[in-house]
Amino acid sequence: MSEKKIVSIFDQRNFLWMIVGGVAIILGFILMIGGKSPDPNVFQKEEVYSFRRITLAPILIIGGLIVEIFAIMKKPKD
Repeated sequence: MSEKKIVSIFDQRNFLWMIVGGVAIILGFILMIGGKSPDPNVFQKEEVYSFRRITLAPILIIGGLIVEIFAIMKKPKD
C-alpha cells in the first residue's frame, strides 16, 4: 500500500482569517440584539433606531462576510 498525503486547499492563515471573519459576523449579530422593553405598550424609538443597531452591526456583518470571502479565495503559500 502506498501512503497518500492529504493536501488541504487551505493553510493555517486561511483558517485564521475564517475565524476572524466569523467572530466579526457573530459580534455584529450580538450588537444587533435588542433589549426587552419594560413596557410593551411603549415604543422606544431611540433604542430601536440606535447607531449600534442600524449602522455599526450591519457594517461588522458585511465586513465579516468580506473577510470570509477573502479567506476562502486567498491562495496558500507553497
